[in-house]
Amino acid sequence: QVQLVESGGGLVQPGGSLRLSCAASGFTLDSYAVGWFRQVPGKEREGVSCINWSGNSRYSKDSVKGRFTISRDNTKNTVYLEMNSLKPEDSALYFCAADKSYADLWEVVSGSRLHELHYWGQGTQVTVSS
Repeated sequence: QVQLVESGGGLVQPGGSLRLSCAASGFTLDSYAVGWFRQVPGKEREGVSCINWSGNSRYSKDSVKGRFTISRDNTKNTVYLEMNSLKPEDSALYFCAADKSYADLWEVVSGSRLHELHYWGQGTQVTVSS
């Protein structure tokens, strides 16, 4: 079955850290760019960060820059989102998505243009609360 599966979410106190994983099954992730998104009920989905197939190009929204780091391990068919200095406003359902085009994925993550992305995961919940 072809799918992306997110994991690593949970409840953490403000200032804490989590590492999210986005694992691909049924296909090889190393030819895909991957992005992370988040959504709070009642609000639009927001792009967070993205990385190209090799890991040489990365982008993060200003709201998470310096706190979140996206990385990938193609030998494990997995992309990660390391989240530090978490704030209550980071609470959301976090999704990963994969697409062959890093340019298209960048535009979706940055909010500059909409594109249909190739694969989406189901999400993992992150709650930041004391």
